[in-house]
Amino acid sequence: DFEKVELRVGTIIKVEDFKEAKKQSYKIWADFGEFGIKQSSAQITKFYKKESLIGKQIIGVINFPVKQIANFMSEFLTTGFIDEEGGVILAQPERKVKNGAKLA
Repeated sequence: DFEKVELRVGTIIKVEDFKEAKKQSYKIWADFGEFGIKQSSAQITKFYKKESLIGKQIIGVINFPVKQIANFMSEFLTTGFIDEEGGVILAQPERKVKNGAKLA
């Protein structure tokens, strides 16, 4: 079943505050290469400022069903690790890789 999950690398190209979300979040857009530009909601405001996210590569699940969060359609799942206080640390490749590359 794990092989069915499409974990792909994308580069964040746009970030906005998500004021309508119940929990403090950003709206992010990431370029997944051949899979296109996708948008997601991410609760990553504790450790990341909007401007520091632009150009950052992340790992996202791109084949889960689209999910509506408030008035926003989330097209991929942003992956990360939750610390002891509930903050999210993004899962990222160690080195720059091609957008759309699959986690092996």
